Amino acid sequence: MRCATPDRIVGVETRSVVVTGMSCEHCATAVRGEIGKLPGVREVEVDVAAGTVRISGEPLPGDAALREAVEEAGYELAGQRP
Repeated sequence: MRCATPDRIVGVETRSVVVTGMSCEHCATAVRGEIGKLPGVREVEVDVAAGTVRISGEPLPGDAALREAVEEAGYELAGQRP
């Protein structure tokens, strides 16, 4: 059972990663679509200007699956954002 708090739902993980090569909303849509297909992913927020992607879900996909999804969209996973 999940307990709701004002700013998040307990049990849902969040991770931010850096994705290189994105330059427009089309890029964001492609990345959002591929990552969104992964099991456990609930929400994908893309900031093209910062080159970051914030992923929320339970459980979050592993590094290999995430890298594959980003590459399928045509971009490169450059690492995690602290």
